[in-house]
Amino acid sequence: MLLSVKDLHTSYGKIRAIKGISFDVAEGEIVTLIGANGAGKSTTLRTLSGLESPHKGSITFDGEDITGKKPHEITKKSLIQVPEGRRVFPQMTVAENLDLGAFLRNDKEGIKEDYERVLDFFPRLKERRSQKAGTLSGGEQQMLAMGRALMAKPKLLTLDEPSMGLAPVIIEVIFEIILKLNGEGITILLIEQNANLALGISDRGYVLETGIIKLSGTGDELLANEEVRKAYLGED
Repeated sequence: MLLSVKDLHTSYGKIRAIKGISFDVAEGEIVTLIGANGAGKSTTLRTLSGLESPHKGSITFDGEDITGKKPHEITKKSLIQVPEGRRVFPQMTVAENLDLGAFLRNDKEGIKEDYERVLDFFPRLKERRSQKAGTLSGGEQQMLAMGRALMAKPKLLTLDEPSMGLAPVIIEVIFEIILKLNGEGITILLIEQNANLALGISDRGYVLETGIIKLSGTGDELLANEEVRKAYLGED
């Protein structure tokens, strides 16, 4: 198993955001976490990335215990997060933002190859490589955030609400890109409010409610689940 989370607890002060969740992500999978706002989805990704410290439980990634390690140590292991809200550097160019994704690497030839690969993957970024990131559209900024993450050579790419604030036509493009990345061998852990789209491309999914995992199953099983349809797909 590429990622194994066991009995994970994370708190903000006295607020228990995650209350003992356990889940796995196998190599090559797309796995989605769905749930309402405040369910603990983003806290889960932040804990995996070392941005929050769990007070109980374990995280094993690629055969190594990474529980409580610092963000840069986890990034070096190739567990890479694309944060909610893109968080590109607005005053820097597209090319400079991409370069930052490789800041822990020292293989110059490999970095150059991956830079060209990212630009081939995202033709819009190729056209705008000298443009400041802050002048890009929301969809282009999301592509840049994903491209920057690819520069770090992820074994596991975690995506926090990649469709947030984007037009439906751009959301379709982003999801096509997620499928392409997975097709190239990148394992993906996805948080997404558009449960229909996310579960539709996922091998498996987990439903979080107030810090606990309420349901799990294949993407198709969760899409067919009456409780999920009522709560997250807007169906009566």
